[in-house]
Amino acid sequence: MAVKTRIIVGRRKTAVARAKVTPGSGKYLVNGKEMKEFFPVPRLQVTVTQPLTITGLEQKYDVSARVVGGGITGQAGAVRLSVARALQIINPDLHTDLKKAGFLRRDPRMVERKKYGKRKARRGTQFSKR
Repeated sequence: MAVKTRIIVGRRKTAVARAKVTPGSGKYLVNGKEMKEFFPVPRLQVTVTQPLTITGLEQKYDVSARVVGGGITGQAGAVRLSVARALQIINPDLHTDLKKAGFLRRDPRMVERKKYGKRKARRGTQFSKR
């Protein structure tokens, strides 16, 4: 059964990634650039490639992703989630491996908003006794 190529969305903090996973040779394109050029930090490159690495499919699929918003860490996490979701749709047997690794869960942590009367989200003004 052939699955049509679909664009799968992944989010992390304020970053939104839309990834398309197609059969290929393991090439990663992020916003039209090579992954190593877009994510120069090796830790982020590992983060992005984790879903394919853990399933043993790193040489079987090409990934093309568009990412907007957030910083590079949030963008890498968003790409990872979108690739994991796409792999799950392509092959439902991979669900248990991806779920066990924690790649199918959206990270809910966001920046807490600043409150009035405070200098930051929780930090108050400095108290002077005298």
